[in-house]
Amino acid sequence: MSERLVLVNGGTMTIDHVIRVARFMARVKISQDGFKKMRLSREYVKKLLSEKRVVYGLTTGFGKFSDTYISPDDAKRMQLNLIRSHACGIGKPLAVETVRATMLLRINALSLGYSGIRPGVVQLLVEMLNAGVTPVIPEQGSLGASGDLAPLSHLALVLIGEGEAYYRNERLPGNQALARAGLQPIVLEAKEGLALINGTQVMTGIGALACFDAINLSRWADCTAALTAEALRGIRDAFEPLTHAIRPHLGQGQSAENIRRLTLGSQLITSQGQLRVQDAYSIRCAPQVHGATRDALRYIQEKVAIEMNAATDNPLIFAAESRVISGGNFHGQPIALAMDHLSISTSELANISERRIERLVNPHLNEQLPPFLAKDGGVQSGYMIAQYTAASIVSENKSLAHPASVDSIPSSGNQEDHVSMGTIAARKANQIVLNAYSVLAIELLCAAQAVDFRGPEYLGKGTKWIYDRCREHVEFLDEDRVLANDIRIISEWMRNTNVFEVMASVIPIE
Repeated sequence: MSERLVLVNGGTMTIDHVIRVARFMARVKISQDGFKKMRLSREYVKKLLSEKRVVYGLTTGFGKFSDTYISPDDAKRMQLNLIRSHACGIGKPLAVETVRATMLLRINALSLGYSGIRPGVVQLLVEMLNAGVTPVIPEQGSLGASGDLAPLSHLALVLIGEGEAYYRNERLPGNQALARAGLQPIVLEAKEGLALINGTQVMTGIGALACFDAINLSRWADCTAALTAEALRGIRDAFEPLTHAIRPHLGQGQSAENIRRLTLGSQLITSQGQLRVQDAYSIRCAPQVHGATRDALRYIQEKVAIEMNAATDNPLIFAAESRVISGGNFHGQPIALAMDHLSISTSELANISERRIERLVNPHLNEQLPPFLAKDGGVQSGYMIAQYTAASIVSENKSLAHPASVDSIPSSGNQEDHVSMGTIAARKANQIVLNAYSVLAIELLCAAQAVDFRGPEYLGKGTKWIYDRCREHVEFLDEDRVLANDIRIISEWMRNTNVFEVMASVIPIE
């Protein structure tokens, strides 16, 4: 498979595929097997319609109206009304990359062949994605069961020539966006409106992007901690394998090994008893804290991967078994819990990073570095207020990390009496990840400034590479300047740099 093409077959989607399509505009193609499964499913739907069978969402209303029979003559009107009535989202639009991820995952779920939708409808989604037609989806309004009804309805509006979409950086009415891309809207038939909106792809799309960024962040956390450890003349013994082998959490061992490798050859790092017996927890316990987050991310990535390749529609069409089953695969609880876990575990990377920042700038804690890392303290404030910013961000993260999944509000006349709030959980997790990048950027800036006072030539091989790359983007703080620009530049660079890949040729990290 080409790097510029993602083949969708309904069962092998990875987070890497999502990143390639959502961020790097890779094209999408449905496999022949995917088309075959969708055709078989649709043929069974047509059979059910011809037999006038009573099937939820096919010949009945939705939610509390599930006992209301709908005649075949009214089916098309019902599907159109479904999309329009459910498009109740509010708030600012989701990011384009989030919507692209959502579209890809919806295509993948429908390609499994359990939704009874015509292949041509799904192909239009593919053509929109490949042409860069991105529906405008408000970020608020989903309960996370029955799936992401409101936001996915805004996506579906564009397929029928309604709603709004971005095309070539312009926000347009849906029909105009399609026309400019040379595409035609479709007319929904029985079951198709429900198939398009009943699923967990919004929360999962947000979750996939956030999980990818958090994994990268966890590796950056080891890098910034290593540079800070050298700037503060930290003790190398805490990172030696002996300690971590007898508490064999995988993430802990990986983080300790990363910091040990990054600081190899350093003349700044010290041995136990050389300057002091032991370091503060934010240095000494970095592997334990970072490692716990790494282990959490493995669990989260597993849950996201399962959900990306799952059928989350209702009802589900089992054509081979001649059955239609109304179940609860649309319920977002697996992703809701995973996203709340992501929020908590990523917050901790920022929390411990902020404590290291404090040690770097505090003249009572920073091992004789200049107060607040200012070259001319008093006249200059140096990084004093950057630490304020980090403290503010981690405090905000603590509020955002309150789990969304513990809440539930009944809806649809109490028919839907337990909901996941998974999309809220995913949105909060994504914001925490972005916030954490800013905190780690501040740590990197402070650590690089501190190293300039120590002598960068004394750094280890890995930390020297990190220091040099930082200085390529932001120069030494010789005079006070607007640090907001520096923080933004470094944060964006870190988020857009896969440190696992770029460090491979210098000092391999895990």
